Amino acid sequence: MIRAIIFDMDGVLCDSEPFIIQAASKMFKDKYRVEVQPTDFLPFTGTGEASFIGGVANKYGVALELEADKGITYQNYIEMIRGKLAAYPGVRTFVNEAEKQGLKVAVASSADVIKVRANLEQIGLKWDEFEVVVTGSDVTKHKPNPECFIKAADMLGEKYEDCLVVEDAVAGVQAGKAAGCKVLGLMTSFEESALRSAGADWVATDLGSVTVSAVSW
Repeated sequence: MIRAIIFDMDGVLCDSEPFIIQAASKMFKDKYRVEVQPTDFLPFTGTGEASFIGGVANKYGVALELEADKGITYQNYIEMIRGKLAAYPGVRTFVNEAEKQGLKVAVASSADVIKVRANLEQIGLKWDEFEVVVTGSDVTKHKPNPECFIKAADMLGEKYEDCLVVEDAVAGVQAGKAAGCKVLGLMTSFEESALRSAGADWVATDLGSVTVSAVSW
């Protein structure tokens, strides 16, 4: 019996990946004079910004100043999403339906708290609409490690097997399964075959194409 739904943020509630790629690419170009490609970031999708920009930096031999460079990237990002980032179709309906059915709702993202707050503000979801919000700033290990989902379930007071994780990234699906949760994989970043290979119990195009009742038994 599913008693709680734990949503990833990026690629699940909103299409933020193009913006963070653009923001990080601008940081690399402005600070290091390195032209990176959008596809360079794909292997690190859903693993947190330290890995997201760090993995690309390693590819190009860039010695990052990690905290400073994350700060620059986030500054770029917040400017880029203002008035442009929106929730995916069906997100508000899905969250509302989950609440009507008495399910607890939470967010567990690998992104730092500054990015999660900015995203929620832009897409019109309030922080306190969720019983729990876990960010990359709250954990020491990032996806595919299950720490963020374990922490969210513990804070919700629910058994891991009674929680549904909603993810778009292979690393996120792996993290959800490693936590002992059921996982709904959304095909916003990866193909169905990749999500199923990672262990997704259900796969859907996005939250607008699936109902709560279809994944809450």
